Amino acid sequence: MKLKGKTAVVTGASSGMGREIAYNFAKEGANVIAVARRAEKLQELVEQTKDFEGKVVAFSADITESQKVNEMVDEAVKMFGRMDILVNNAGIMDDMSAVGDVRDEMFEKVFDLNVRAALYAMRKAVNHFEEVGGGVIINIASVGGLYGGVAGATYVASKHAVVGLTKNTAFMYALKNIRCNAICPGAVATEIANSEFMKQINMEGAKRTGIGLALNPRTGEASEIAKVAVFLASDDASFVNGECIAVDGGWRAF
Repeated sequence: MKLKGKTAVVTGASSGMGREIAYNFAKEGANVIAVARRAEKLQELVEQTKDFEGKVVAFSADITESQKVNEMVDEAVKMFGRMDILVNNAGIMDDMSAVGDVRDEMFEKVFDLNVRAALYAMRKAVNHFEEVGGGVIINIASVGGLYGGVAGATYVASKHAVVGLTKNTAFMYALKNIRCNAICPGAVATEIANSEFMKQINMEGAKRTGIGLALNPRTGEASEIAKVAVFLASDDASFVNGECIAVDGGWRAF
């Protein structure tokens, strides 16, 4: 088992990529603090993994609050003695608006979850990792963090920020046995398309971004992203640091 004896914290674990990452981590032997707002969905995950080598513990929280972020890491340490892996997966999509149509409320909510929550968690994690002698951070960014025309201005800017945080953290802590990488998924079948701002899409922005979507060879599965996360979390990736890996089926290879 690739992650036996490790302890991980995974945000956005109630569905989609986060759920699959938590599921596969536990299957590979890791104990997992699964974090999300929907407690009932987390309990379903706990039940589905009860016979695995690793144990999944549900932790319901709004991680845009720094106190809750600190508490989720403290819970991992309290239950399992330490934390070895942090996966920042929780995120929200914008409404496809170009910068001229960005609304304050949307900007604040997207950045609060996609960037601020990730930064809070990384800050708490690296301080703990320094104490215990190392650790791994995996940020779920997006091809929208590598290219400009994948979504609206707010989402693209937020994922570029995640890429920047990833690279900076990898460099700053490389001598302290702390690795930080990002996975940049392409189109993946998750619930993000049902998020708040996607219910009223800016059609002009969607039409423009749709030009690039026409090149997408297929939609990926959350389990395909989870397998990459397992690799990055494991010792197999011991020399992989500061990378932002596009996992998109060749969409952006054009």
